[in-house]
Amino acid sequence: MKRNSPDQNPKEGSPQKFLALEENKIRSLFNPKIWDSKFQDQLKSEIATAKPYNWGTIHQLVDDDLLRAVRKEIETEIHFTKKETDIYKVNQSGDLANLSGLDWDDLSRLPNLYRLREILYSEIYRDVISHVTGTGKLSGSKTDMSINTYTKGCHLLTHDDVIGSRRVSFILYLPDPDHTWKSHYGGGLRLFDSIIPNVPQSDPCAKLVPQFNQIAFFSVQPGFSFHDVEEVKVDKHRLSIQGWYHIPQEGEKGYVPGEEEQWVNNNTSTLAQLESNVLQDYEFPKDERDILPYHQVKHYEKILRNDEKEGSVSVISEDDQLSQQEMDFLKEYISEQYLTREGISKLQGKFADESSLQLESFLNDRKSSLLKELIRRQELEKDCPYESKDVARPWKTAVPSHKWRYLYMDGKSHENFKEDSDILATLNHEELPNFELLKQTLPKDQEVEIALIELIQFFKSTIYKKYLTLLTSLCPLSEQFLVRRFRPGKDFTLATKCNLNPLLRQVDGFVDAVLEGTLGLTPSNGWESGEAGGYELYMADEDEEPEQDAQDVKDAAVYRADDSGDSVLINQSANWNTLTLVLRDESVLEFVKYVSWSAKTSRWDIKSQWDVKCVE
Repeated sequence: MKRNSPDQNPKEGSPQKFLALEENKIRSLFNPKIWDSKFQDQLKSEIATAKPYNWGTIHQLVDDDLLRAVRKEIETEIHFTKKETDIYKVNQSGDLANLSGLDWDDLSRLPNLYRLREILYSEIYRDVISHVTGTGKLSGSKTDMSINTYTKGCHLLTHDDVIGSRRVSFILYLPDPDHTWKSHYGGGLRLFDSIIPNVPQSDPCAKLVPQFNQIAFFSVQPGFSFHDVEEVKVDKHRLSIQGWYHIPQEGEKGYVPGEEEQWVNNNTSTLAQLESNVLQDYEFPKDERDILPYHQVKHYEKILRNDEKEGSVSVISEDDQLSQQEMDFLKEYISEQYLTREGISKLQGKFADESSLQLESFLNDRKSSLLKELIRRQELEKDCPYESKDVARPWKTAVPSHKWRYLYMDGKSHENFKEDSDILATLNHEELPNFELLKQTLPKDQEVEIALIELIQFFKSTIYKKYLTLLTSLCPLSEQFLVRRFRPGKDFTLATKCNLNPLLRQVDGFVDAVLEGTLGLTPSNGWESGEAGGYELYMADEDEEPEQDAQDVKDAAVYRADDSGDSVLINQSANWNTLTLVLRDESVLEFVKYVSWSAKTSRWDIKSQWDVKCVE
C-alpha cells in the first residue's frame, strides 16, 4: 500500500480530517460492560492476583458486527507473508500503526480496520486498560500493531516482549466466529513462571485457548512476562491482531520527562540478555569444554608436524600415525570409506578449503543398524517425558527455556531444576563429566542410553581424536560431548554464538574458532523439506547492519531470520548417521529449529565441541 510520510498531515477538506470518532461512538463500539466500574474493579483484582504474573482477558470485547467486518477486510485486502526465524514461524501482515498515513483510496478499503485501531487506542479505552493493569498512563500517539495468522505448524517461542518503551501487550483474537477454537487445535497463549528474574521455567503454568472477539493482555514486566504461542496442530487459521501500548510521549497526558529513557536503559531485551553473559550462570548444559591432558596435545602436535614434513597424510605408520591396531579400533565404529588413505586425503583437502565436512553413513553398517533399532524401539515402546518433573536420570532438561529446551545427557550428576534451590545450589558446583561411571550405574534395560554413552566414549578416545586431527589438520585442546533429544512440539535452540575458552587464548597457535561436530541420530524420515523443523542451521551474524530504532521494531521475537539470503552457511536437516564438522568462529550463529508436532519421532544427535590450535 502507498503511504504518506509519517509527518504529513491530511489536507484541509480531505476525508481523513473527519475520521476521528466521538467519545459516545467509541463507547458504543465496545461491549458496554467494560465501562462498568464494578466490572473494571473485579477485572483489576483478578489481574493483580493472576499467576504467573499480572494478566487478564475480556470476552466479547467489541461490537460483533464490527469485528466480523474487520475479519472480512483482513481476508480480502491484507497480504500475508510467511516469516520464519529461530524463534517463530508465522504469516504476518505489514505494520498497522501507520494506518492514518495511508492514502484515502487505500484507507477506503479498510474502514473497519481503521475504526478498530482508532477505538483500541482511544483515550477512554486506554484509561480502562491503564486502570485494570495498574501500569499508569498509556500513549495514544505511539501505536504499534500488526496482524498475524497462525496456520498449521506456526508457533512463537518463549519471550517476554521487552522492547523499547512497551508497557502493555495485547492480542485480539479473530478465528472463525462461527466455530469454537478448541484446545487440541493448538495456538494457545501460554504463560511461564520464572525461577528467578530473567530465567523462565521450562513448562508453562497457564494457558488461554483463544476465541473470536476475545482479548488477552498483560503488563510488560522485564524478566517475568514470559509467554509463547503453542504450535497450531490443525489445518485452521488462528487470526489475531497483536499490539502494544507504550509509555506516554511528550505532549500526552502522563508524560514524564526521561521516563522512557530510564525504562529502556534499565530493562534489557530478551535477545540482548541471550547474547550477553548475564544469564551464563543459569544456563544448563554449561558451554564448558574440558581441557585435554598436556601429553595428549603434544602427541597430536607431533602428528601434524610429521605430516607437514612429509607433505601428505600417512594413515598407517609404526610411530606417530595410526597403527594397525588403532585402525582396527576405528573400524569398529567408522565406515571404512572414511578410513582409507585416499578417503582421508580427500576429506582433509575439502576441510582445508571449506572449513566444514558432511560425512554421510559415518558409522559402519553394524553399529548404525544396532543403534537405529534401539532408538526406534525407544520411540515406539517408551513414553517420552514432556514435563520437567517427569524427566528422569540420566536425562536432564536444558534451561532456560527462552534460549533452548531439549533433553540431554552430559555425563554429570542428575539435576532437574524443579525448584529455585536446585538451580541456585548448582551454580558453584563444578563437576567433570564421567560417562563411564554413568554407564555403570544405569539399569540394563536403558539400552539406548548405554549405547549412546558407549558411542561418546569412542569419540572421547585418544585414537578418535588422532583421526580428527588428521581430517582437520587441527590439534584439539579441549572437548565437550552431549547426547541430545529434541521432542516434537517442545524443543529447540535459539541462534547463539560460540564461546571461546579464555584460558586457552594464550596458547601458541590457538584458533579463534571452535571445531563443532553433530552426528545425526534421528531414526525417522520426512525431515528434508524443513516443514517439521529440527534442522541445524549455521549462519553469518549480520549485526553490522544499523540497529533499528525501538519504535520501528514491530515484533518482540524478531531474532534471527533463517529463510533466505547469503547469511545461511549450512542448513543440515535432521538425519540418520551424518556427521557434520564445522570450524566455527564468533561471527557464526547456530541453532536447531523448533521440532514440530508433525515430526514422526524426536530429533536425536550427539553434539561435540573442541577448542583447537594450528601447528605451523
